[in-house]
Amino acid sequence: YILDSHLQPVPVGVPGELYIGGDGLARGYLNRPQLTSEKFILNPFDDSKSERLYKTGDLTRYLRDGNIEFLGRIDNQVKIRGFRIELGEIEAVLATHPQVNQTVVIATEENTGNKRLVAYVVINSEITTQQLREYLKAQLPDYMVPSVFVTLESLPVTPNGKVDRKALPVPEIERDVEYVAPRTKVEEIIANIFAQVLELENIGIYDNFFELGGHSLLAFHLMSEIQKRFQKKLPLATLFQNPTIKQLALFLISNGETELWSTLVPIQRNGSLPPLFYVPGAGGNVLSIDNLKQYLGNNQPLYGLQAQGLDGEIEPLESIEEIAQNHIKAIQTVQPTGPYFLSGYSFGGHVVFEMANQLQRMGESVAYVGILDTLAPINS
Repeated sequence: YILDSHLQPVPVGVPGELYIGGDGLARGYLNRPQLTSEKFILNPFDDSKSERLYKTGDLTRYLRDGNIEFLGRIDNQVKIRGFRIELGEIEAVLATHPQVNQTVVIATEENTGNKRLVAYVVINSEITTQQLREYLKAQLPDYMVPSVFVTLESLPVTPNGKVDRKALPVPEIERDVEYVAPRTKVEEIIANIFAQVLELENIGIYDNFFELGGHSLLAFHLMSEIQKRFQKKLPLATLFQNPTIKQLALFLISNGETELWSTLVPIQRNGSLPPLFYVPGAGGNVLSIDNLKQYLGNNQPLYGLQAQGLDGEIEPLESIEEIAQNHIKAIQTVQPTGPYFLSGYSFGGHVVFEMANQLQRMGESVAYVGILDTLAPINS
């Protein structure tokens, strides 16, 4: 059997753990009852409650011809920012790219304890890091996409022919944009902050914070350091809209006297489709919207609605009704009349539902309300 983490059979081509059962199965490990109970589990497909399956720890998948392909060991499981990640699963997807001959993915841990995924690839023709990243983003969650890609002529191997992970070179930034060193004092300070937070060297002014492995936790750290150095408290959404050193430097210089805080955050302005307005979950931070943006395409205008009070200056709103009313005022600065397209994640789902109700009472048309991972009301 090839099963997922819920002990359900996986479709053809989807990686899962290999389980073995049948009359020839051993009874367990000699004098190791704890390991036996962990590895020899009840067969979920047998009603007798006595048959066992053995967890092999092998990551495999069915091929279309019925054969089983071995992808690696489940032992190569790592935990990054609370997510359990199977390195073999990333390798399996990356290996399906026609320009990739071989690949291995590892997790490196920096001095601060921050972990990052690094993909080593042997390619057969020219391909950019960004193309590999987009290929993985189309098939894997964002947290499983390596932040660093390293191209090698061949993978190091041990004497018995297995990949020697310990012999892999220390990863360096492989960039699709030309490296340009900081040119001004402001850019130099920001570059030093990038290097400190990301624990990387030689970061150019056109390198993207998120493509270098930055995420929401590191973004908080980065913006805190920028506030200390420049005495300006920027909302986190600023980094989303200005993810490079050059963009952040220009923003800091040009927005000295401009109001920095806004409920409405344009994620993607361009596109001929009606704009989609998105409300994030509890905490009200719009950084997570990047995970949604990648699936919508370049023709979909997208705006995030961040919670009032995140700047620490304005008092936060206390009810869903007030939040919805505030968000409606914000979206009408971009789209004065309906039909409106709304979406919300978790707590944001309650907000967009209330926004839809208020808009309809105002006589406006609401064409779409998308609610993602929102708990239904429970009567006590």
